[in-house]
Amino acid sequence: MSGSVRFEVVRDDPSGARLGRVDTPHGSFETPAFMPVATLGSVKGLTPRQLEEVGAEIVLANAYHLAQRPGVETVQALGGLHALMGWQGPILSDSGGYQLMSLADLVRVEDEGVHYRSHVDGRAGLLRPEDAVAVQEALGVDIAMSLDECVPSGSPPARVARAVARTSAWAARGLAARTRSETALFGIVQGGLDVALRAASAAEVTALDFDGYAVGGLSVGEPAADTARVAAATLARLPPARPRYLMGVGTPGDLLRFVTMGYDLFDCVLPTRNARNGMLFTRDGKLMIRNARHTRDPRPVEEGCACYTCGRFSRGALRHLVLAREMLGAALATVHNLHFYLRLMREFRAALREGTFPGRGAVACGAWA
Repeated sequence: MSGSVRFEVVRDDPSGARLGRVDTPHGSFETPAFMPVATLGSVKGLTPRQLEEVGAEIVLANAYHLAQRPGVETVQALGGLHALMGWQGPILSDSGGYQLMSLADLVRVEDEGVHYRSHVDGRAGLLRPEDAVAVQEALGVDIAMSLDECVPSGSPPARVARAVARTSAWAARGLAARTRSETALFGIVQGGLDVALRAASAAEVTALDFDGYAVGGLSVGEPAADTARVAAATLARLPPARPRYLMGVGTPGDLLRFVTMGYDLFDCVLPTRNARNGMLFTRDGKLMIRNARHTRDPRPVEEGCACYTCGRFSRGALRHLVLAREMLGAALATVHNLHFYLRLMREFRAALREGTFPGRGAVACGAWA
């Protein structure tokens, strides 16, 4: 990896999973790791101290969105993204390829880059792979992502093939444009559900010798069996000495499945978005806190959970706060969900360290398989 960011595999497990360690200028963390999503520089509803308390060691921000608001120059004037966020740990940033796909009505993709109209103020812009790297370096993140073209599930084969070719060309241009050794740069493999295209993309991107590799374009609406099939085929094409990041995954059952497969890094909005909608994760499966049966329930969300929410609030109290649309309700639900996810990852790592994987964490995932 780059001079200031290092990765080592601490232990390979017979299951296929592995325990790793990443050292960055803003601290170290073990893998497999789940990254809470802080798109605009914050995990909605939580302070950095609360993030630390639930066990977060690395968070994910989005370079495209931060470039739109408040703007790269403003972030720099405020001391960089770590200072803006009040977060002292490692930060990984997504370049914005997925977000530009989700804003398809506002973009036009060409070989040069992505022409777009800002979803914030409508101004026209061009995001080239060189720009994506420059923005992330300017933000001061620890791990940056190459610009890729992510296409929707079910796209015509010709479009998927064109996106693979662009992603490879953009990867080479972005890697050539890097200037900051303190920021690791990951390449992204695309290819939709076509295993042959995935193999070609992996061959082209890994030949460029990035610091790590991400698998993008999955968990975008395809059947779960296809996600697993393509993720496995792609993983086999990635160098084992580098971190392997499966983007946008997923449920607790997904985490167990793909940790066992051998992926190291994960992110997903599911625990935070679902919390704001009143859905909580427990070892027994989902709990819909809005349901009337919780109105006078004195029990915590999850018996035995050590999070702040379960230690202070009943299901009935949380239901009241959520239905009343009190900000505290969404924050408390988010605390619990992230604590649940990050506890799972700690259990996975402990089991890998002790040679007992999948161990206790598998029990918690049973209802989510």
